[in-house]
Amino acid sequence: MNGLRLSPSDAWRASEHVDADRLLASVDTLASFGARGDGGVDRPALSAVDLDARRHLIDRARALGCTVSTDACANLFFHRAGTENLAPVMTGSHIDTQPTGGKLDGCYGVLAGIECLAALADAGIRTRRPLEVVVWTNEEGTRFTPGAMGSSAFVEPSRLAAYLDATDAAGVTLREALDAQRRAFPDLPLRDHAATPAHAFVELHIEQGPLLENADVPLGVVTGIQGVRWYALHCDGVAAHAGTTPMNVRRDAMTLAIALRAEIDALAHALGGDDTRITFGRWSVSPNAINTIPSAVTFSVDFRHPDAAVLDAFDRQIADCALRRRARVEPLFSHAPVRFDATVLATLDAACAALDARALRLTSGAFHDAMYVARHCPTAMLFVPSRDGISHNPAEFTGPHHLAMGARALAHCVTQLCND
Repeated sequence: MNGLRLSPSDAWRASEHVDADRLLASVDTLASFGARGDGGVDRPALSAVDLDARRHLIDRARALGCTVSTDACANLFFHRAGTENLAPVMTGSHIDTQPTGGKLDGCYGVLAGIECLAALADAGIRTRRPLEVVVWTNEEGTRFTPGAMGSSAFVEPSRLAAYLDATDAAGVTLREALDAQRRAFPDLPLRDHAATPAHAFVELHIEQGPLLENADVPLGVVTGIQGVRWYALHCDGVAAHAGTTPMNVRRDAMTLAIALRAEIDALAHALGGDDTRITFGRWSVSPNAINTIPSAVTFSVDFRHPDAAVLDAFDRQIADCALRRRARVEPLFSHAPVRFDATVLATLDAACAALDARALRLTSGAFHDAMYVARHCPTAMLFVPSRDGISHNPAEFTGPHHLAMGARALAHCVTQLCND
């Protein structure tokens, strides 16, 4: 190199300034908002405890020199200015939890993003582009349905009108919950949705599955998110006495439902092979009496696959299957597979390589806010392992080393993207 010593890149220096102890302490602090006695967290979106958690994060962001704004769906944006007025790089996730959730689902991505802000400050790095950490509203969908309200309304603001009258179990509407956020933070400026799309979005998340742990690999570069189909299957019969009605004259809705379930299960595996994910998770039986033949059974089907052609074939064949069995199929929800941006994926690959961290390329089986943000700007995700693949559970756990490694890779990636 002609005797010249090359200085470390900003991306490398940012990753080196990630403070593992500070990150782990921030996880524990956020988990105290809505802490359960079993070590889990119950923090519903826009609840009083969620607003307290948001206040804590806003104070942290401001202490790091960030400006804070919100939008009509109460998403929070922590903005670290760049040296040029360019479209920002975004990272983040959500902080609402399942009722029996753990400390990391969503929260880790937000806190790792804030750790990137702190690392850049500690390293004295000014990036060319701004960096924003975002807290998306109501990703879990446990208080208000559907989930991922914040990210979907950010990408398509027209969706919000359909969300406003959604109610929680106590009858509180989303409209009222959004008003509560505005009263809690009256000084937050409202973000303009007409602004230029972000330069890129990177979401760091725990895997919530066993693949990385089973492969003994510390990082997962996520190439996309499976598509999904949800259906309800309605099976009719005739209620009759369990003790007096001969088997050969019964019209048992449960017998029909069980046969239909087996046929749909076989169909899904034949179409999708090893990538098939099918679940029959919700059942409703009428009259649901121990000594009465069921007159009606409804059950749900959740079918997921990364190939759109497989999903389309499943749509056609489940309809044929229901018709043959004289059942009724009701579509509930569908979402096409999402493929993440090749350039952002390559930047994640480069970050993993720079840190000498092995990474597995995989497809996400769970929904994430990135699924919607991918329509707004170039997007990708990074996973860290989940012990035993457990999530949505107080036992959710990722080792400290893996949490720190994920944050380091994120810092490297977003810093590189900010200097593009």
